[in-house]
Amino acid sequence: MQAATTCAVNGGVGFYFGNRSSKILGGELRSRSGCVNTGRTNPSDLRLASLGMGVQLTRPITRVGGVFGSSAKARSVRAHASEDPEDVALTTSQGTSSGSVLPYVAVACLGAILFGYHLGVVNGALEYLAKDLGIAENTVLQGWIVSASLAGATVGSFTGGTLADKFGRTKTFQLDAIPLAFGAFLCASAQNVQTMIIGRLLAGIGIGISSAIVPLYISEISPTEIRGTLGSVNQLFICIGILLALVAGLPLAGNPLWWRTMFAVAVVPSVLLAIGMAFSPESPRWLFQQGKIAQAEKAIKTLYGEERVADIMQDLTSATQGFKEPEAGWFDLFSKRYWKVVSVGAALFLFQQFAGINAVVYYSTAVFRSAGIASDVAASALVGAANVIGTMIASSLMDRQGRKSLLMTSFSGMAASMLLLSFSFTWKVLAPYSGSLAVIGTVLYVFSFSLGAGPVPALLLPEILSSRIRAKAVALALGTHWVSNFTIGLYFLSVVNKFGISSVYLGFSIVCILAVLYIAANVVETKGRSLEEIELALSSST
Repeated sequence: MQAATTCAVNGGVGFYFGNRSSKILGGELRSRSGCVNTGRTNPSDLRLASLGMGVQLTRPITRVGGVFGSSAKARSVRAHASEDPEDVALTTSQGTSSGSVLPYVAVACLGAILFGYHLGVVNGALEYLAKDLGIAENTVLQGWIVSASLAGATVGSFTGGTLADKFGRTKTFQLDAIPLAFGAFLCASAQNVQTMIIGRLLAGIGIGISSAIVPLYISEISPTEIRGTLGSVNQLFICIGILLALVAGLPLAGNPLWWRTMFAVAVVPSVLLAIGMAFSPESPRWLFQQGKIAQAEKAIKTLYGEERVADIMQDLTSATQGFKEPEAGWFDLFSKRYWKVVSVGAALFLFQQFAGINAVVYYSTAVFRSAGIASDVAASALVGAANVIGTMIASSLMDRQGRKSLLMTSFSGMAASMLLLSFSFTWKVLAPYSGSLAVIGTVLYVFSFSLGAGPVPALLLPEILSSRIRAKAVALALGTHWVSNFTIGLYFLSVVNKFGISSVYLGFSIVCILAVLYIAANVVETKGRSLEEIELALSSST
């Protein structure tokens, strides 16, 4: 069986094949996030599952409510109290903008498409490329091909935010196009397994960088009132990339060498991404922070129209008055000042990974077959439909229901679904309905995951982080995500063999319940708050 896992983490969503699922992380106005998960597994056990990743939107208001479980006193927001120009929310309250960010969001989304495509393309191609490269009987080497992108994505996720800070957002996109394109070319032209693994590794680096830079750029150029909507587009295009990868594999049955074309196709959007970013405006916040005032004004004019330049520049200027701290070091993340918010970000990704998404990926095909659904395509369609529907609902509720509420609802639904899956395997009274109940449990689990556990952590993290620690804190959280993902993929089957799948599912349900309790006590609600309000509230609570 073949399987792909998805990545949502910024969230977002992403597909890759192996015994890990990934979640992409979405971004916010103050974000630098990356999500991806790829795993390694026995290639013969790969299965397809799709998860969701999303982005949220925040609206500026003038008061702040509770933070980290306890309510802080509401306070008026003063722009000059913000720590960094990146924390300024772009509003459009003063008239209609004559500029448009949509073309530049579309260019950035080429990175999201490539994210999904590179993760998903190995699903259909693995069997055929293994035969062509002479490793059809070598599951270890096939596992390396599947998992090489995980190693690359880990490196990329750690470096994406740092590159964006040093070289700017648009130049980082152009740099990212190099491993994305070259990796695809090496995979398409590989005559041996070593070249294929190197190609997958390079593509994985590109995936990791994309997971950080796409939501970051989109959130930083988007007006506050539509930032969540545009951020959700990132998730949508990752799903589109996955879908394109699956569709691209259809001719394989009639043409076993088609797998080379599948990889080669990814070169085209990589080149278009590099070219498009050459004509796209840089983030005004980054330019202002670098002291490039004239260029910041030009970017604002391009994005929002000339009539908004003065107002936005005034906001950026006010935000820098009074504070100018140097970028934090790695050890600063563990200081009393920052550890509370940093630990929340890391914990959410840990709960996300240890809540059982990989188990659902591993066993989804077997579960569907036990219910009489023999087609992998049909199984994937059911899971994919649950993911898409859940993601759409999450996008529509993110700013009405709130991030914290969606997280708690999501993990609660996942806990109930895991209980259903566990009981369907063990309760004799349910034996006649076990197949149907297992399918229902799987679909409900993926649906619940896409409502909050998939998209929200990558969205919430950039909102609650100070700009001084953002790049490194995001890297730490994403590193936690990838390492835990890898660990689960490495030991999951051994744990199942020792304790049984029903007991493992029960354990996952307990993890989900613990996640609900942790979120209720520690996670800040950011709905309806501008970024400077959030930072003021968090600063006063630490």
